[in-house]
Amino acid sequence: MSGIWLRVLPVLARNRGLTGSHAIGILGSSTWSSLAFRLCTQKVARLHSIKKPCVTTDNTVQRNTKPFPPVSCYGVLQVCHYKSFGHEKEKYSKSKTVFLSFIGIMFIVCLIDWDWVKRWWTVDAASMTEADRPKEEEEEDEDDNSLESSSEDTETDEDVKDKKKKKRVGFRDRKIIEYENRIRAYSTPDKIFRYFATYKLIQRTASGVERTEVFMTPDDFLRALTPGMQQPEGLGLDQFKKYDPKKGKSDLTAEVDDISGEMLEEEGRMNTSNKLELALDEDSIFYKLGSSGLISFSDFIFLLTVLSTSRRHFEIAFRMFDLNGDGDVDYEEFDKVATLIRNQTSIGARHRDHANTGNTFKGVNSALSTYFFGQTLREKLTIEKFLFFQQQLQQEILSLEFRRKGPNEDGLISEADFAELLLAYGGYPPNKKARMLKRVKKAFKGETSQGISRDDYLKFFHFLNNINDVDTALTFYHIAGASIDPATLKHVAKTVAHVELSDHVVNVVFTLFDDNNDGQLSNREFVAVMKNRLQRGLEKPKDTGFVKLIVSMFKCAGETKPVLLDI
Repeated sequence: MSGIWLRVLPVLARNRGLTGSHAIGILGSSTWSSLAFRLCTQKVARLHSIKKPCVTTDNTVQRNTKPFPPVSCYGVLQVCHYKSFGHEKEKYSKSKTVFLSFIGIMFIVCLIDWDWVKRWWTVDAASMTEADRPKEEEEEDEDDNSLESSSEDTETDEDVKDKKKKKRVGFRDRKIIEYENRIRAYSTPDKIFRYFATYKLIQRTASGVERTEVFMTPDDFLRALTPGMQQPEGLGLDQFKKYDPKKGKSDLTAEVDDISGEMLEEEGRMNTSNKLELALDEDSIFYKLGSSGLISFSDFIFLLTVLSTSRRHFEIAFRMFDLNGDGDVDYEEFDKVATLIRNQTSIGARHRDHANTGNTFKGVNSALSTYFFGQTLREKLTIEKFLFFQQQLQQEILSLEFRRKGPNEDGLISEADFAELLLAYGGYPPNKKARMLKRVKKAFKGETSQGISRDDYLKFFHFLNNINDVDTALTFYHIAGASIDPATLKHVAKTVAHVELSDHVVNVVFTLFDDNNDGQLSNREFVAVMKNRLQRGLEKPKDTGFVKLIVSMFKCAGETKPVLLDI
């Protein structure tokens, strides 16, 4: 501080006309001390306000590259400072540093998989020693092992086949199945058809021109609907088996060929003497689509529309377009009905014609039109005949599902297979689904396993066709305070759906959905899963919901009056 006073004294002496001795004498004066301090502060502030000094030479301005040496002005030592010399990064303030650090930490926290972290730090029950394990857990493990593999003394050829069929799914297959499930859930009908279709038919016209068209088999159609069913190895997007009906042979090809966009006539699709072996009954509904039993892209869209629409909606649509009131529709009226219902479904609303792939919707094919309206297309289609066609289609799909589970010699499938069919469209996480299936396997093993017949399977899904009425009835029971036990479910099925469910099927259903083993059913969870099972996931939105969220936010903001305007 004394150094500053020594520099300020000459200035004070010149301004006040004082000699050196007088100037030294005033150091003790408080008035002059405060005056000198203010003068010193002003000088220092003016010196530090100079940021980037420049030197003017020959009418040009040049920036200094070296700091100025200290300059004495009015007896005060002036020191020039540079800021951001050499384009160095500007140092952030502490508050800004804390804010940026907080944003970065929150971004990292959002990217962390907390479920994985929780599993990493939690201790599983399997980490206990063998001596500490309760006897009940050991018995459960023995029961699980007995379910997975039978003893060597009682092992048969059927057990060996079951082991091969139920081998553990590897990492690669699991990722492929997840990818195919995303295709089923979010892709367009065009891509779904191109991915799961397996045959490309070769047709030669009278002029010798070769044309091709892609078709599905009924098994392909079922695979396109059912989550978890893996596409055969070597077949995928735009990978098909070529089939020439005149030669009667097929070969696998992975080439992407040009697909004709023209619809082949039904009579010229295939020579009936060289039919593909599709494992269908002679009176299968798929043969109504054509003599070959194959499914074109237009048939694919039409069948999805029929499966995803309830009987009541079809009845209302038929009455709306029945202009003359006779209860029947002609060919033109049916085309309007089919177009209206297709546009209301999730599949139909999402479809866009793709001429480059040949997957364009061309309406109901000629064979199905002949089945509905006769050879001349002048007959009337009654609502009863169309609903019977819908019922046949649903039963055909159910029969394919039942046959895929591999019934035994008595025509029975296991209770676990029946439970898997019920949960196919439930949308459960893999862990919860595995626990539910494990509970069924444990309850029905050995002598307690009676199996599920095809008739019982079809009766239960006929019961599901009336799931909305069943939901209403179960809600009344719940409001009245009555518990939903097996006897109640059987009574509702008989009263509402006019179906007599067997005691064994009802026990399997309660074992599957009764988590706490209290003998009562949670009607909310049961009805939700059964509705998804009935619709086969076809009415789920084909997007992630993000776009709908943004649209809803803008709509809400546009329709809501600001709070300040209410004052």
